[in-house]
Amino acid sequence: MYVFGYFLQALATVLDVVLTLAMIIVIARAVLSWVSPDPYNPIVRIINQCSEPMLFQVRKRVPYIGGIDLSPLIVLLIIMFLNNFLVATLQRLAHQMIQGG
Repeated sequence: MYVFGYFLQALATVLDVVLTLAMIIVIARAVLSWVSPDPYNPIVRIINQCSEPMLFQVRKRVPYIGGIDLSPLIVLLIIMFLNNFLVATLQRLAHQMIQGG
């Protein structure tokens, strides 16, 4: 059963890295929205292309409040929840399976 435990541990680690990268991308997108970056800059385009699918799903469900876009904040809260709940749960399960109890 310890093999499945190591698999869960590896899955938790990969998920943690992916969620951290998603958080960095959303924060970068929010910071870029405060300035007027060149939309043809390759880095700006990559950040926009990576963050828009996450933000769009929230934008179509949450209306603008006074002209303020709350979608980055909501996405960050969702990412933090997944990181704190899902990753921690997978790590705990993996530890229990590896230890045999």
